[in-house]
Amino acid sequence: MAEGFRRVITGCTEAGKSVVVTNDRVAFGALGAVDFFKTTSAPASIAADDQLDAGGRSSLEPPASGTIFRFFEIPPEVLAESPEAAERAAADAFAAANASHCRVDTTRHPMMHTTASINYVVVLRGEVSLLLDEGDELKLEPFDVVIQRATNHYWINRGEHPALLMGVLVDAA
Repeated sequence: MAEGFRRVITGCTEAGKSVVVTNDRVAFGALGAVDFFKTTSAPASIAADDQLDAGGRSSLEPPASGTIFRFFEIPPEVLAESPEAAERAAADAFAAANASHCRVDTTRHPMMHTTASINYVVVLRGEVSLLLDEGDELKLEPFDVVIQRATNHYWINRGEHPALLMGVLVDAA
């Protein structure tokens, strides 16, 4: 596969005819996310130029009253040499995504986080386990769907290959 994922965005000419506005490739960024599109209002504007720059810095959370459409990759778990090293790595990863504030309770895992959004998530490839504050890990397989409602969580990949998930993040109160 060529670098990144192909993204095609359509739009309309001034005469109202449908055309391709963007046909490019976008690559993984912070926290293993590749963002294809975002909106910044509700209802979303059809005419607004809300698309993300292909090389732009992604944010973990959608903008106020907005949405993000993304793929994210969960690499196989690598156990840290120490709890302190795991904490440093998690803090650095969330800081790179401008999301340090999302780490509200890391008692069960240093990568646990909460976003102020409703996320529609689909496992596309591989297997992951969903870790929440309470209960056992929930194993997920391709085409399993999770509706994440602003709860503290982390995705763990106990397999040998990266898992690919798709998410639509919707700002929520």
